[in-house]
Amino acid sequence: MIGNMGFIQGVARSQIIMFPESLDEYITEDNPVRFIDAFVESLDLRSLGFARAIPKETGRPPYPPGAMLKLYIYGYLNGVRSSRKLEREANRNVEVMWLLRKLKPDFKTIADFRRDNGEAILRACREFTAVCREMHLFGGQLVAIDGSRFKAVNNRERNFTRPKLKKLMEKADRTIRKYLQELDEADEEEADIENPTAEELREKIEKLKSRKGAYQELQQRLEESGESQISLTDPDARLMWRGAGSQPQVSYNVQISVDAKHKLIVDHEVTNACTDAEQLSPMAIRAKETLGVETLDVLADKGYYSSEQVATCSEAGVMPYIPKPENSSNRREGLYAKDDFRYDPKTDCYVCPAGQVLTYRYRSHRAGRAIRYYVTGACKTCPRKNQCTRNERGRKIWRWVDEAYLEAMARRVRAQPEKVKQRKSLVEHPFGTMKQSMKQGDFLTRGITSVRTEMSLTALAYNLKRVLRLKGTQSLVTALAT
Repeated sequence: MIGNMGFIQGVARSQIIMFPESLDEYITEDNPVRFIDAFVESLDLRSLGFARAIPKETGRPPYPPGAMLKLYIYGYLNGVRSSRKLEREANRNVEVMWLLRKLKPDFKTIADFRRDNGEAILRACREFTAVCREMHLFGGQLVAIDGSRFKAVNNRERNFTRPKLKKLMEKADRTIRKYLQELDEADEEEADIENPTAEELREKIEKLKSRKGAYQELQQRLEESGESQISLTDPDARLMWRGAGSQPQVSYNVQISVDAKHKLIVDHEVTNACTDAEQLSPMAIRAKETLGVETLDVLADKGYYSSEQVATCSEAGVMPYIPKPENSSNRREGLYAKDDFRYDPKTDCYVCPAGQVLTYRYRSHRAGRAIRYYVTGACKTCPRKNQCTRNERGRKIWRWVDEAYLEAMARRVRAQPEKVKQRKSLVEHPFGTMKQSMKQGDFLTRGITSVRTEMSLTALAYNLKRVLRLKGTQSLVTALAT
């Protein structure tokens, strides 16, 4: 029989052990907490807007905001986001004890700090972005932009749209009518023992009427607010589609811009917009300003395709690369699409596939944007009319006033298809890391202000992970000191 002597033996729990003389001896020189400590110590917390950055002369002394910020950065870097879990770490984790100098704030103090310092935490995140820029970790030439849905604390059952409320009220009416009919039958004859009694039916009817009244109140709130949906647990969250083959989920739309050099996040934003259509120019122009460059190439997917957004970017020195979505109704019907007509900027006219010229006739508005209409009188006798239009008056082509920007972008996309292909590997990598590796694909707090604070910490933790891997703790601490 083989005994336990073949295994490495532990130390008896009752044996007296000589611990290191200082807590600092537990923390190696390349431990990331040394950089977290150095980074926060380098910040001017007062100018960043942290509450209680200067303690009052009277009253109970507060916890230093620097210590609380260090705790949150450490927590998000290591996947510990809950204030109660952070409280436990402060009592048992040697790294946190070192970082906080053995301070042990309670969970409410920890939660209140995040709630009260949202804007200041965002500024601290941007300070780390500035550090990355000073260390030349951004290429500053190519950025990819994308959005992803991060789950809110609100579930689908607590989210209501107009169609959903209509169906629920109709269902309540049907059930009430059914119960009323059963109540009439119960009043006429003795009810079967298995069926509800008259009193039970009356209680169910009252509950349904009360529920219908609540639905009507929600419907009225929707009408007054002009919103398309309402969430009860988190009023700012919205029901959003996450992609083909997936169920909609009550979420926030997280936008990020990622630099191509090291896949570092340049900027981020949290919105409750259900689509990405209006997010291109705000994100792209902010990325350009953050990087401090004169011009910037930006990659995005088809969901960002918008003539107004592309025009705004182009005028601000940002060159978008977005493939054009194929959404032509004419193409689906087997007719010539607008792309089959060639525009001549010199003569300001279109040439159709049959070689006929469509000239500018009048100007109007469509979807709130100025458009120009081009028409020809040759359609009536054209042999290709059945391939072109079903309109008896002939084919009409419309053109956005700023469509020249879309045409210029189409030429860029055709000329550099390899650049467009980089988008997926650049911007989807951070989202995958945050959601899968870091387990931070959902929010713990409610309200768009609070979730923006959470996202700032997640983005900072993501960038910190990559920079630590690229440069190492000691190099980063040295860079801060110089």
